[in-house]
Amino acid sequence: MNITNGLPPSPLAPFPVLTIGNFDGQHLGHRALIEAVIDNAQRLNGVPMVLSFDPHPVTVLRPATVPKFLSDAQEKYDFFERLGIAELIILPFTQALAALTPEQFVQQVLHDGLGVKQLMVGENFVFGKGRSGTIQDLMRLGEQANCVVQPMTPVMLGGEVVSSTRIRKCLTAGNVVEGRQCLGRPYRLTGMVIEGEKRGSQMGWPTANLRIPSHRVLPADGIYATLTEINGECLHSVAYIGTRPTFQEGERLLEVHIFDQHLALYGKSISVSFIERVREDKVFTNVDDLLKQMDQDGAQARTVLAQYEDRHPIHLTAKKGNG
Repeated sequence: MNITNGLPPSPLAPFPVLTIGNFDGQHLGHRALIEAVIDNAQRLNGVPMVLSFDPHPVTVLRPATVPKFLSDAQEKYDFFERLGIAELIILPFTQALAALTPEQFVQQVLHDGLGVKQLMVGENFVFGKGRSGTIQDLMRLGEQANCVVQPMTPVMLGGEVVSSTRIRKCLTAGNVVEGRQCLGRPYRLTGMVIEGEKRGSQMGWPTANLRIPSHRVLPADGIYATLTEINGECLHSVAYIGTRPTFQEGERLLEVHIFDQHLALYGKSISVSFIERVREDKVFTNVDDLLKQMDQDGAQARTVLAQYEDRHPIHLTAKKGNG
């Protein structure tokens, strides 16, 4: 996949088939849209392309309401390339770009800049200054610019539209099951293992502690059945998110215990995928009660992961350990 920052000096392909968006999270709706672009490009002997923006438009238009994000830039790029996008154009999102009228955007960006012949976007797509352009405007302006605009119906799950907003709400409520159903895969966080207070090791539950970047969505505090990827190997694990209120509240961290392993992980990058929430965070009156609960949490997490593996054998190549 070729990545171009800014509009190219001339159209990149004789027959570009394009979609536009930010694609945070790369959920089922995003996948359906990208796959439709690729299918149409193959059918029309065109080039499948994506137009995206950096930074996210909301950081320019409404900086006080910037949401937490479901993915990083590299995850999006990998998603596009894995599905078969040939060209990714990243436009710097500026006040000048935001000020373009719908007519100017179609003429300057889509027609003159990219030479788009077919455009596929969601049926609720809006664009142009003040988000004033509707899908009907886009179809009309596209026809004038010799571009066929094809609206796509949203992907539904459980009677609701699959969207990044819905997934954020699920995760921050601890509902990682619905979140992964909408994503089409478990929600995943990657970070560098930092040194902690070693309290888990002292209690027989050593953990790898991760400080999650402030711009990422963090699931609700509690205990989760997780899969942890280290150097390409997927291991069964149980994770805690919270501030450790039983002891003394501190920084909110992601703490991961990998079953049946003794690994030196300080300074290493690991990825944690959330399969199911085991319970919410609690305050315990003494360490013995906490340890009893941790044993129960670990047993429940093992059961959840075994059941998940049975249902998703092609998604998981996990080393289960001896437990």
